[in-house]
Amino acid sequence: MHDPDPNQGVSQRGNQAAFAEQPAHSGVGELPTPKERFNLRSLMRGDLGFIPVLLTLALITVYFQITTTGVFLQARNLSNLTQQIVVISILSTAAVLVLLLGEIDLSLAAVAQTCAAIMAVLSVYQNWNPWFAILAGLLAGAVIGLMNGFFIAVLRVPSFIVTLAGSIGYAGLLLLVLGRQTTLVVRDPTIRSLAPTYLNPILSWGIPLLLVALYAAGIWFEQRRRTQAGLTTKKPSHLALQIGLVSAIAVVTVLLFQSYQGVPQSVLISLGVIVAFWLILKKTPFGRHLYAVGGNPEAARRAGINVVGMKLIVFVLASTLAALAGIMLTSRSTAVATQISATLLLNAIAAAVIGGVSLFGGRGSVWAVVLGALIIGSLDNGLDLLNQDQSVKAIVQGGVLLLAVTIDAVVRRANPVRSK
Repeated sequence: MHDPDPNQGVSQRGNQAAFAEQPAHSGVGELPTPKERFNLRSLMRGDLGFIPVLLTLALITVYFQITTTGVFLQARNLSNLTQQIVVISILSTAAVLVLLLGEIDLSLAAVAQTCAAIMAVLSVYQNWNPWFAILAGLLAGAVIGLMNGFFIAVLRVPSFIVTLAGSIGYAGLLLLVLGRQTTLVVRDPTIRSLAPTYLNPILSWGIPLLLVALYAAGIWFEQRRRTQAGLTTKKPSHLALQIGLVSAIAVVTVLLFQSYQGVPQSVLISLGVIVAFWLILKKTPFGRHLYAVGGNPEAARRAGINVVGMKLIVFVLASTLAALAGIMLTSRSTAVATQISATLLLNAIAAAVIGGVSLFGGRGSVWAVVLGALIIGSLDNGLDLLNQDQSVKAIVQGGVLLLAVTIDAVVRRANPVRSK
């Protein structure tokens, strides 16, 4: 037998890294080439994208609309539903970044609560300016993320162990920060107004339309870049349909909010976070490098990507987003407690996975957060309307999460090339 040529292996890995450098897909599925007939087999070989998630959300909506005799789709309930999933959306965005890297962060919920407690103590006991207190909470999250990233990226300790230990340690830090109090009420009007405030009509229309414009600009920029690179591009009619669909959803949503009390400020904050990170992941070298590292760390390293630096940055961003989620949770509940929600971390990771982000890294979109959070929130909201116990809610959420992970595993087995 002849020994394999080492140069051949390097070349293959280099090709993998070069493939990973291509613009990351958005999670909505890849169009088959003109010579490939579109059928179920080609769909299974590609990324199923948002299609199963949308079907699941539609089935959940129809079921609760019928069983609640029309209450589920009322403007008031939908407004409450979207505000309920704001914290999950932001925390799930943090989970998406880590999952795309092929890692896991089990400390997100503890970090969110701890950083919120730091903000609350500085505001209540030290009389800090509210914006300085909020900034201190976000900086605390960044420092925590840097610590996590150091152990994971530099010392190469498994992220599961580091963040599990961090979850325990940060829970202890939370107790230390709050002292003998089990609950600390935040009375500053600026902090309390972050979540429950409704925007005036001008901002209610202006900000969503601005977000849609950013989305359209991102689509156009990607199309232009692919044209200059000589790559395949979508037909203008497909682009118009894609942008038109997003615009229609935005208009209908704003109209729905306006029929109740207006657009909640917290919803726009969470959407702003999602759009910002979608642009970062889709339109910047950082995003392409993140997908490359998550898909094949060794190939990415050989292609010249700073894998250690990428991991450090991702964990800093994830913990900072967790801090923001904790601040929004505090604003909504007007208090910080020593008890960390047992379902907060589960819901954040579940929203990402249900939305189509792979647990194995390198595949998924930040838009998965929206659909995943809507499914998680709809289940919670609908079961509450039906007066179901927490036990039933936990069983249903666990089943949906298991189904999502099973689908991900089946798709990866059906497409071994894309799972490498």
